[in-house]
Amino acid sequence: MSRKFPPGPLDYASRWSLRLWVAGVMLFLYLPLASLILFSFNDSKRTIRWEGFTFDWYARLWNDDALITAFANSLTIAALSTLFSVVFGTLAAIALWRFRFPGKGLFDAAITLPIVVPEICMGVAMLVFFGTVMPWPRDLVWPLDLGAIVIAHITFSFPFVTVVVRARLASFNREMEEAARDLGASELRAFRDILLPHLRPALISGALLAFTLSLDDFVITFFTAGPNTVTFPVKIYSMVRFSVTPEVNAASTVLMAITVALTLVGMRFQRADPAQTESE
Repeated sequence: MSRKFPPGPLDYASRWSLRLWVAGVMLFLYLPLASLILFSFNDSKRTIRWEGFTFDWYARLWNDDALITAFANSLTIAALSTLFSVVFGTLAAIALWRFRFPGKGLFDAAITLPIVVPEICMGVAMLVFFGTVMPWPRDLVWPLDLGAIVIAHITFSFPFVTVVVRARLASFNREMEEAARDLGASELRAFRDILLPHLRPALISGALLAFTLSLDDFVITFFTAGPNTVTFPVKIYSMVRFSVTPEVNAASTVLMAITVALTLVGMRFQRADPAQTESE
């Protein structure tokens, strides 16, 4: 039996050095965000000098009709993109998990391609696609509006849903579905009562992930939005081009708060496991 000795000075030194390193990294990453949130309450138009605490910039933000319209556009696009991304991503994940067909590897690689391709390339590709004149019917040109943005967001969002759902399917016991079929359940009934409850945490976390990605996307939206269609991130960018005012900080803080909240909820549901909860 080995004897355990108390930690020595070198052990304490290595622990403290590791803690200091982690603290320095966290400070480097989150200090700019903290300063942005702090100066959104600054009672001055100059963001480099603190002159007092105020909520006036948030009130001004609330009364900005153009910004509220842009935020409503972002919510509409994110909701539609999330709905279709969950459907397409789930169907693609089930097809890759259950069936064997020619070209399965190529299909799998094509689905994950939007995840690894830089957004600038996706944005240019979408702009070229929507700007191409279709010879039929009657030289059709797809307008750069909310519809184009929704299609573009679905293209890069549903692969993330596919990845999350496939990870959940890896822990599914197929014998449960086979037992339901042996007991007389149809394929649709087995999917609804057996497979769908198992996928529910992945569907919720995938939906929240797709919603978050769509809500704060700028690059692809910038290339596919027309002159009459402005989203919340694009509006913030147009405000920053003139000057960084506390109103811009307030708008960025609101968007960041929504994104972080949705991400935390998605992570919580993604880690949830009904089977483990019942066993506990």
